[in-house]
Amino acid sequence: MASARRILEDRLRAAFDRVVPGADPVLRESDRADYQANGALALAKKLGRPPREVAEQVVAEADLVDICSDVEVSGPGFVNLTLSPAFLAARVAETLADPRLGVEPAPPRRVIVDYSAPNVAKEMHVGHLRTTVIGDALCRLLEFVGHDVGRENHIGDWGTPFGMLIEHLIDLGEEEAIQELSLGDLGDFYRAARTTFDAEEAFRERSRRRVVLLQGGEPETLRLWRVLVAESIRHFDGVYERLGVLLTDDDVVGESFYNDLLPGVVEELAAKGLLVENDGAQCVYPPGFENRNGDPLPLIVQKSDGGFGYAATDLAALRDRVRRLGASLILYVVGAPQAQHFEMVFAVAEMAGWLPPGTEAVHVSFGNVLGSDHKLLRTRAGDSVLLADLLAEAEARGAAAVASRDADLDPAQAARLGHQVGIGAVKYADLSTERHRDYVFDWDRLLSFEGNTGPYLQYAHARICSIFRRAADEGIPTVDAGSAPVLGEPEERLLALVLTELGQTVEGSVATYSPSKLCAYLYEVASAFTTFYERCPVLRAPDEPTRSSRLLLCRLTERVLATGLGLLGIAAPDRM
Repeated sequence: MASARRILEDRLRAAFDRVVPGADPVLRESDRADYQANGALALAKKLGRPPREVAEQVVAEADLVDICSDVEVSGPGFVNLTLSPAFLAARVAETLADPRLGVEPAPPRRVIVDYSAPNVAKEMHVGHLRTTVIGDALCRLLEFVGHDVGRENHIGDWGTPFGMLIEHLIDLGEEEAIQELSLGDLGDFYRAARTTFDAEEAFRERSRRRVVLLQGGEPETLRLWRVLVAESIRHFDGVYERLGVLLTDDDVVGESFYNDLLPGVVEELAAKGLLVENDGAQCVYPPGFENRNGDPLPLIVQKSDGGFGYAATDLAALRDRVRRLGASLILYVVGAPQAQHFEMVFAVAEMAGWLPPGTEAVHVSFGNVLGSDHKLLRTRAGDSVLLADLLAEAEARGAAAVASRDADLDPAQAARLGHQVGIGAVKYADLSTERHRDYVFDWDRLLSFEGNTGPYLQYAHARICSIFRRAADEGIPTVDAGSAPVLGEPEERLLALVLTELGQTVEGSVATYSPSKLCAYLYEVASAFTTFYERCPVLRAPDEPTRSSRLLLCRLTERVLATGLGLLGIAAPDRM
């Protein structure tokens, strides 16, 4: 189902095409009307004609009589467009009657999303926040529009540090090590192993031998390695459950999974004539990549000692995702500093034929989470903020925030709402930031019930739910989903206008892999509803038809907010 804006754009585009094929209407929201088309200015420059004359020609060509009540050419060639109340009301009715609220399914693709990726025997920290919540939101959005989505949590579970970690586990004793790891003390476990490794030559030698046993598949070493992995995944699962993301154990595909595939990657690249030896290392030189001196930049596939690095693993993963999983789109939700690495990996994959036509690999990059000093967010001691600690503080602050607004909440309600509000606030602050940008983590701002915050949107949803509870208590009939509202007040028109645009917003968020677009839209919905609520009485409307019409707008607003927040992985409380 097309939104009011999409229908208007399509009609205008057809009119512009009749003047010059392919011209862009450049449709924008306007203070003087519902929308303004500014495309005549650029088109006039191209044609060498006065912009106003071109705008008038476009208006004459446009078929707008059934959707616009007013079309005006103003200024140097702007076209102001006001939708007719009947047309807009019909779009609201159609949106409310649509289970998908106007979000049209996309041609389905097999999509693999690589995100989160913590390291075994290390606790998740704030550096894992953005990849995890952005990746989760993108998976939800992609699934909602009809794609077949596979989640892959590419954890770091292989490599030389595991010799050190297994030896430390043996020294502690397996039972004591498991108890320590089960308490979530992954960081302490890793630091203790590292301290011993740095201090004792005998321990270092044992660790090196253990790496050889691990890589050779020695059964007891593999069993101990699996203990480390299992206890770490249990810790990760606790963080994911608290954060409300959809990753499960079935989504874990660690580096170890690709270990046996790495020789095949080298063999296939060699067979295709792509490998070049450089100081004993096997490299590929994708065109267009140079170092600071202007020399060709290599992607090292196999090291001079025969070992493999991240590039080989990423190539093996990409090839596997295309060949075995049938992916036609692979998203890597990884921080911006890895941009060149992924560009080179994708370039080599194309050279090798592992990204055939119609198959894409996209680096969905993001910025950093900063402290008040505008440096990477850290504890006062200078350590990375542990994600579990940050989420626990979010829940505590969320509970305090809701209790300050409603002292009658019982402890269970306060805990539940504290979790929903606190975690929702953290996720919304992250997702509402355009993902390429850094942002400053500020508890007071993100937990505010005013402005573009998670609590503001959640409260708008809860306020609407309270309207319907009061309506039920007073015996007021429920809204007929097939009805159209009466849009007599400006605030009603503004709310109706924005409520029909969820589909176009979701489409834009998916196309650009930007949950922030959906956040901005939901804030616009909540703001328009707040203005409507303050100026247009609902249950105390002057007459029954007006009340029913406004209840219909409330119902659609509630569904749009709940759906949109759900696509972001944020709870929509019905009471606050």
